[in-house]
Amino acid sequence: MQKINLNLKGATEHDIPQIARLAALIWNEHYIPIIGKDQVAYMLNLMYSAESLMEQMMQKQHRFYLVIHNEQAVGFVSLHEEKKGEWFLNKFYILPHQSRKGIGTLVLNELKELIHPKKITLTVNRQNFKSINFYFKNEFNIHHVEDFDIGNGYVMNDFVMEWNLNIHIL
Repeated sequence: MQKINLNLKGATEHDIPQIARLAALIWNEHYIPIIGKDQVAYMLNLMYSAESLMEQMMQKQHRFYLVIHNEQAVGFVSLHEEKKGEWFLNKFYILPHQSRKGIGTLVLNELKELIHPKKITLTVNRQNFKSINFYFKNEFNIHHVEDFDIGNGYVMNDFVMEWNLNIHIL
């Protein structure tokens, strides 16, 4: 198997335009079949405008990383620590044409090395079967089902998934 040249680059406010571009590319390709074009446009504006990304970085203390593969940004992640050792993975996106190459698993492993989590929690759309299966493959479990009202008549119908270190050190 060929070694993947990958690294995570800590992102700053200077990377906001690149994160927004990546989000638009990924969301328009991956999520329109799942939630529709109108909700994708609404969510991109809600979560990926320059103002929103700046607020996430500065006020909400979300750590953003660009996923660099062969010297190109192919995705991004963001996460924040909810309490000591317990992290929430807010965003985890890889360009669709880069999927199924092992990049996502390498990114998760690299994140675990960076943050040394006891637990990682995330939400994933219940119809996003590709991502749900990816998380299962990477030892996440469904904790519960939750619906999130995000405004403008839209609701995120998600699974809340968790990876727990205590389960994996037995």
